[in-house]
Amino acid sequence: MSRPDTASPPSLALPPAHAFHGDRDALVSMSCYGLSSQAPAYSARYVLWRWQRLALLAVVVSAVIGLILVPWLTAIIIMTGTTIAYITALGYRLLLFRMGARGGHLTRVTDEEALAVPEAALPSYTVLVPVFKEPLVAELVARLERLDYPRDRLDIRLLLEADDDQTVQAASVLEPRPHLTIVHVPPHQPRTKPKACNFGFLTATGQMCTIYDAEDEPDPLQLRRAVIALHRLGPQYACIQAQLGFYNSRQNLLTRWFTLDYGAWFGTILPGLVALGAPVPLGGTSNHFRSDVLRQVGAWDPWNVTEDADLGLRLHRAGYKVGVLASVTLEEANPDPINWVRQRSRWYKGYLQTFLVHMRQPRLVSRQLGARALAGLIIFVAGTPVLSAINGVLWALTAMWFSANTRVVAELFPAAIYYPGMICLILGNLAVMYMNLFTVRQMDRPDLLLAAVLSPVYWILMWLAAVKAALQLITKPSYWEKTAHGLHQSAGQAGAPVGGAS
Repeated sequence: MSRPDTASPPSLALPPAHAFHGDRDALVSMSCYGLSSQAPAYSARYVLWRWQRLALLAVVVSAVIGLILVPWLTAIIIMTGTTIAYITALGYRLLLFRMGARGGHLTRVTDEEALAVPEAALPSYTVLVPVFKEPLVAELVARLERLDYPRDRLDIRLLLEADDDQTVQAASVLEPRPHLTIVHVPPHQPRTKPKACNFGFLTATGQMCTIYDAEDEPDPLQLRRAVIALHRLGPQYACIQAQLGFYNSRQNLLTRWFTLDYGAWFGTILPGLVALGAPVPLGGTSNHFRSDVLRQVGAWDPWNVTEDADLGLRLHRAGYKVGVLASVTLEEANPDPINWVRQRSRWYKGYLQTFLVHMRQPRLVSRQLGARALAGLIIFVAGTPVLSAINGVLWALTAMWFSANTRVVAELFPAAIYYPGMICLILGNLAVMYMNLFTVRQMDRPDLLLAAVLSPVYWILMWLAAVKAALQLITKPSYWEKTAHGLHQSAGQAGAPVGGAS
C-alpha cells in the first residue's frame, strides 16, 4: 500500500472531464476506486491500517488485563482519562463558541452585490443533486429552477441510481431543458452519495461546483453569493459552506431541537472553527467548491459516509481554507426519532471513519495541519461521537450513586477526579444550556426556548446514535443508511418555510 512521504496534497489529481468521453467503465472505476487505489492513505475503503488495529488491540487487552488484576486502579485510570477528555472537549467547544459569537467570520454578500455582477462575468456552475428513492423529482426541479443564475452557465445534474425504477420513472416525464442533465449512476458498490457525486462530477466542466440534496430549497441568489464570496476571500479558499435551516422547524419538539442544533452549528461553531484556523467539517449540501481544487484533492471518498467532513479535512491538509457563507438553504428537519437516529448515527460513524483515516500517519498529518488544527481533529471530530457514546455509562453511574449511594461508584472517583468531574457535570451542562439559549436569542426564535431548556432529553438520542455508530463502524463501515424525506408532508406541514439558521 503506497503512502505519501511528504507534507503535500493528496497524490490524486482527477483527470479532466474529456478524459472519460465514451469510456463508461473508466468513469465507474474512477468514481468508486480512484482515491483508494491512487491515494489509499486518504481513503476509508479500509477503516483501520495494520498499526491502528494492533494499537487498538493493545489498548483493549491492556484494559481487560488491568481490570482483572488491578480492577480499582485500572477503573480509576479510565475515569481519570475520561474526565480529562470531557474537560478538554468542553473547553474547546466554549472556545469555539466564544470565537464564533464575536462575529466577523461569516461572509456576507448583499442582494445588491449578488445581482450587480454581469452575467458574462459569472463562471460556469455545476450543481450536483444525488437523488435516491425520491418520487417527487418534479418538485425538486421546480425549487432548483428558482436559482438566479444565467442558464447558459448552469449545469444541473440529477444523479439517479440506474436501478431506482421509481425515481427514474418520475424523472422521465420532466420537461427537457438545456441546463438540466439526468445522469444514471450504475449500480456498483459502494452504494453511497459520494460515489454518485464523483460519477456526476468527473465529466462536468463547471468552474464552480455545489451539491444540493433532494429536499433542499436554496436561497435563489446563493450561487451568485458564493462566487462573489470566494472571489473576495481569495484563491486560498477552496470552498465556502452555506448555512442550513429547516422549513418544518415548528413541526414537533424534535424538529425544534434539530433547529437549535443547526443554529448553533452554523451560527457559532463553524465560524469559530474558521476563526481558530481549524479544519471545517463540511455539511452534505450547499458547499460551493472551486472545481479545479476539488479535482486536485481527489473529490469525494465514496467509502466515507460523511464524505463532506472528510473533504473539509483533506482540503485543510492540502493547504486550503473553507469559509462560511451567510446564505440559507432550507431542508427538512427529521421529525421522527428513529429516522433521526439513523441519520445522526451515520454522521457519527463518518466522523469516526474520518478521524481514523486522517490519523493513519500522525507525523505527516501533524505537519500538514499544525498543532491547533490537529487538536481540532482529535477533540472535535473524534471527541464528538466518542464522548456522546460514553455519556450513557456516566449517566448510569450517576443514577447508581443517587439511587443507592453505593460505595463502588464513590471509589471510582477519588477527590482529584471527583471535583473536576463535578465541575464538568454542573458548569459544563450549564454552559451548554447557556449556548442553547444564546442560539435562541441569536436566531430570534423565542418559540425554541422550551426546546432549549429540555435539550438534555435530546442528548439521550445523541447517545443512542453514537452507540449505534460505534457498532456499525465494526460491522458495516461503509453502509449508507438513507434518511427518509417528506415526513413533514405526511404530518400536514407542507406549508411555507418557517425555520432557518441565521
